Amino acid sequence: MTSPSDASAARSQVWTRKHLLGLEDLTAEEITLILDQAAEFKAQFLQGDTKLDLLTGSVVANLFFEPSTRTRTSFSLAAKRLSADTIDFTSSGSSLSKGETFIDTARNIEAMGAGLIVVRHSTPGTPHQLSRHVDAGVLNAGDGTHEHPTQALLDIF
Repeated sequence: MTSPSDASAARSQVWTRKHLLGLEDLTAEEITLILDQAAEFKAQFLQGDTKLDLLTGSVVANLFFEPSTRTRTSFSLAAKRLSADTIDFTSSGSSLSKGETFIDTARNIEAMGAGLIVVRHSTPGTPHQLSRHVDAGVLNAGDGTHEHPTQALLDIF
């Protein structure tokens, strides 16, 4: 992490990316910006601010096409702590069993107002593919053996 003066400079930067698909394309400054924001959220939480209004009016869809407990629950809880409405989707019992593609599933959920889609899938590259087919921002919550950038950021933090 950075010193307080570096943190102030990082806060003046603005996140300009639509998606978080992996870490390879991020600059050191972007990673620092994320980590500094995480530190700020942690400090606020430790001071008792457990509900922030940063995403009020936003809808975050958590699309999980493979089993997950910690990652799915963490994303859902984080969205709620930032005051977003959430859609928590799991593939079992969905129209995927009737032949609907995961792209169509995501588009249908996006049509319900999701502006941000968190996706976990066992096939490498799935979040990248999804980002080319939806207008919503896409966050990679793990794509098979390829990447799990949010876990990597947590490990760095």
